[in-house]
Amino acid sequence: MNTPRELISAQEIESKLAEMGKAITDDYRGKDLLMVGILKGAFIVMADLARHVDLPVEFDFMAVSSYGSATKTSGVVRIIKDLDQEVAGRHILIVEDIIDSGLTIHYLMKNLSVRQPASIELAALLIKDGIERPPLPVRYEGFHIPPEFVIGYGLDYAEKYRNLPYIGVMDD
Repeated sequence: MNTPRELISAQEIESKLAEMGKAITDDYRGKDLLMVGILKGAFIVMADLARHVDLPVEFDFMAVSSYGSATKTSGVVRIIKDLDQEVAGRHILIVEDIIDSGLTIHYLMKNLSVRQPASIELAALLIKDGIERPPLPVRYEGFHIPPEFVIGYGLDYAEKYRNLPYIGVMDD
């Protein structure tokens, strides 16, 4: 496999996460914030974003599996790892690496909302443009990208390349 072409640099990511972290700090000051990362891809985004949030924050993770063919998501979601924390009355911020079809995150937001959190919001580093998806209230947006397959910064190809410090595109 060739070296990925850089789409978004490490410096651009760092700057955007600092901006998002400041907004989160301002919005959640004095509130009981639980940041929820969606595994595996969001762990790097969440760790770096959290370092820019100047508040006491708790963390939890969910892991999900979506069924369907490789080219089309069925919208059927199975929760592999649920939250360890109770969410009732808490302010929940779901952190995603990328929003593609949006079907999985739409399902998770509905699933969490029935648990009666005080609020539920969404932060995403990447949003793919040009893709039909259910309406998603992304409160903290990173970058809009073209509908290309991207890797790096938590995103993988066959479980590899998550450790790249930038967002890249494989051109082969």
